[in-house]
Amino acid sequence: MKFVFLTLFFPALGLITAACSSTSENIAAEPEVYSLLGEEYFAPTEVNPKLDSNLAVARKIFDKDPSEENYIWLGRRTAYLTRYNEAINIFSEGIDLYPNSYRLYRHRGHRYISQRKFDAAIADLKKAAELMKDVPLEIEPDGQPNKLNQPLSSTQFNVWYHLGLAHYLKSEYDLAEEAYLECMNVSNNDDLITATVDWLYMTYCREGKKQEARKLLTMINNTMIIIENDSYFNRLNLYKGKLPVDSVLSVNTSSEDADLALATQGYGVGNWYLYQGDSSHAVEIFDRVMNGKHFSAFGFIAAEADMARLRK
Repeated sequence: MKFVFLTLFFPALGLITAACSSTSENIAAEPEVYSLLGEEYFAPTEVNPKLDSNLAVARKIFDKDPSEENYIWLGRRTAYLTRYNEAINIFSEGIDLYPNSYRLYRHRGHRYISQRKFDAAIADLKKAAELMKDVPLEIEPDGQPNKLNQPLSSTQFNVWYHLGLAHYLKSEYDLAEEAYLECMNVSNNDDLITATVDWLYMTYCREGKKQEARKLLTMINNTMIIIENDSYFNRLNLYKGKLPVDSVLSVNTSSEDADLALATQGYGVGNWYLYQGDSSHAVEIFDRVMNGKHFSAFGFIAAEADMARLRK
């Protein structure tokens, strides 16, 4: 009540009090991510009106009905603000109440990847795969819709996709291959095919399966209709020799998703250099990716993982 009184009758003092409080909270804040290279990453401090509003709505709905679905949305909306510790706690509480929820395991597994906790992610995603075994393919609603406002992926796709990624990031390429082959079975549109082919191609290359990798690229062609995964499509065309390196590395810096595009396309370019045996250029590109802001992007995390291995 004292703070409200000061804010109402002494606006300037109220603002100072709020600012000091915010500063002390930031100093005391727990990192959301401990990187594979010893860096600490925190949730952004700037206000995002749209994401904040979406979270407030999700919280209001949840407070009225703490259902499985509303646990999922509260956790997802919290994670979009990079509050991964809180989001994981929400998903964990939901799992305690709904222990057969493969969707809660799927989303918690995703956020464990964001936090570089790959073993925890694998455990969750394997559990999700087990629980969803006999469930018909179900479209997963988008929390951050694409330009057509058209959800493209299924829960089944996301479970196998993220499981493959977690194994890939641990250099468990044989297990990543198994997961991505399962993912291919549920990749039922061009965007999903492109995403799965991209990571499976890189997995094959890491395994030394050059013939399988080359054959996989024949699935990618210019008749494909890509709505979301332009960056993956560009990476694959680089691997096919259809795009020059510079064009793939170049992103529109004024774009809202510039950091995400740099992380995604940049990791592909760094990988391409590795495949050519040019580790010095690969390291240069990975450094550029990791200097971006999008530390939760899969390309950023993969660049981190490769850099950690290269430094050993």
